[in-house]
Amino acid sequence: MPEVLKAPLVVEFPFTRSLGPVQSAFLTGLRERVVLGVRTGDGRVLVPPVEYDPVTAEEIRDLVEVAPTGTVTTWAWNHAPRRGQPLTTPFAWALVRLDGADTALLHALDAPGPGAVHTGMRVRIRWAAERTGAITDIACFEPYDGDRAEPAGHAGAFADPVTGIVAAARLDYTYSPGRAQTAYINALSGHRTVGERCPACRKVYVPPRGACPTCGVATVEQVEVGPRGTVTTFCIVNIKAKNLDIEVPYVYAHIALDGADLALHGRIGGIPYDEVRMGLRVEPVWTQGARYPDHYRPTGEPDADYDTYKELL
Repeated sequence: MPEVLKAPLVVEFPFTRSLGPVQSAFLTGLRERVVLGVRTGDGRVLVPPVEYDPVTAEEIRDLVEVAPTGTVTTWAWNHAPRRGQPLTTPFAWALVRLDGADTALLHALDAPGPGAVHTGMRVRIRWAAERTGAITDIACFEPYDGDRAEPAGHAGAFADPVTGIVAAARLDYTYSPGRAQTAYINALSGHRTVGERCPACRKVYVPPRGACPTCGVATVEQVEVGPRGTVTTFCIVNIKAKNLDIEVPYVYAHIALDGADLALHGRIGGIPYDEVRMGLRVEPVWTQGARYPDHYRPTGEPDADYDTYKELL
């Protein structure tokens, strides 16, 4: 049996959000080496601050400065830091209740080993050398055996406040297409398109999934389809995608390859976008070294009759 393919994949995007007055003051304060919490109606001080009381749902805006020193309430040792984490050497994730706060803040604690960390230990903030108004302005916490620091009583008003942040969301994972799609991908490298036939309904599915989506039974019989096909439906793309070297507008279509009972996706080229139509007969265009068609172009054949592809819309 051929080896099943697998490959590392990364999904990432910048997440942009605006900040309300409380979060704006908190992040701007970190930039200025000031830690702000928010006082609830019953006198509790929450750090990090929130805009609504988690108990009463009452809006809260009373900002109060807390100390950069505090106490570890619980912790876990991180033996192997990952990309993007606060420290590149092993460290502890710790919940630290800063002096003057009633809740704990999660951050990294720089310590020589797990034996040097314990609940109740005293720590202080180590500030980043360059600060921009983000939680990373706190580089980490570090052990501290000095006196409790006293806040200056900052009220939370700053010049040039931070009003928005951009956080990079990223997911690294290993993807395996499975047996059926491995065979499909391997066939594409030879400029062939292979689907699988359901033993019950006899439909041919491209790309194959290893099971019939209608009958729910396994599919193993391979069937070569195409290479020509019929446009069943399409859309005109008017927004240029980042890092995609295709000029807009262009057409993206569902294409029912000859012999297939499921339409696949493909870009239509070699024809003005406003001349693409349902029933248009097309064929794949391959580029040198590509493992899949770059796009599909008209074959010059008469358009397919609607009745031949209406079940594939």
